[in-house]
Amino acid sequence: MAKMSTSEKALLSGNEALVHGAYEAGLSVACAYPGTPSTEILETLAQFPDVDVQWSVNEKVTFEVALGAAIAGARSLFACKHVGLNVAMDPLMTSSYTGVQAGFVVVVCDDPGMHSSQNEQDTRWVALYAKVPMLEPSSPSEVKEFVKEAFKISERYDTPVIVRMTTRVSHTKENVTLGKREVPPRPEFERNIPKYVMVPGNAYQRHILVEKRETSTACSIIRSDEIKHLNEIREKIRREIENVLSIGVKVTLVEPKTIKRSEGKAQRIVDKRTV
Repeated sequence: MAKMSTSEKALLSGNEALVHGAYEAGLSVACAYPGTPSTEILETLAQFPDVDVQWSVNEKVTFEVALGAAIAGARSLFACKHVGLNVAMDPLMTSSYTGVQAGFVVVVCDDPGMHSSQNEQDTRWVALYAKVPMLEPSSPSEVKEFVKEAFKISERYDTPVIVRMTTRVSHTKENVTLGKREVPPRPEFERNIPKYVMVPGNAYQRHILVEKRETSTACSIIRSDEIKHLNEIREKIRREIENVLSIGVKVTLVEPKTIKRSEGKAQRIVDKRTV
């Protein structure tokens, strides 16, 4: 595990980069339940004395502690592996209705290929049916920048935001640019029973707001700007990697129908479009 560094760059895994991004974004409370490939997130956060870091007895309790801190006004983070999210499904689904006050980021580390898990799960489907935003970084540098954006999106739309990691992204290492910690003003706790107490009558009204959040034109326009910003971050990181490697990287889109089998061998036909 990389040691704490005060230099401009540090060699970090994806999990460590996530920690630095969250810390620089003003993270105050972090809760997790251990499980590879997510365990190093809280272990690394424990090195920061100005963040309240705690393990919990299970993922449901972990999620509720972090959510409660966000509602109270502290930027908070919850972390687990994919199968652990099943245990926290009840508060996750409800938190989409209640919303948050300060930024709340839900980090879920999927394990494609089952390197250390009893099954595969794809958390992207969870984000769809929970009706919460999801960011999916593809490198440690992207992880660090995307988690910062996740806190902003969470506060702008009053919703938890999932950051989906995978085993490869969590454990890949990269030189990552470090920044300064900026702690935003903490909002005061708002006692709001209709918003936070999900008895059926209140939940019905909150469900209407969730649907409006999903379909509003204003929200869609802002989302487009945010997606553009995230793509700019990704392009900047790609150019930095190219400069280091001194080569150009060209990524092409491949449609499933363009992959066909010929003479017993898989033949890939690449689309002309580029991204």
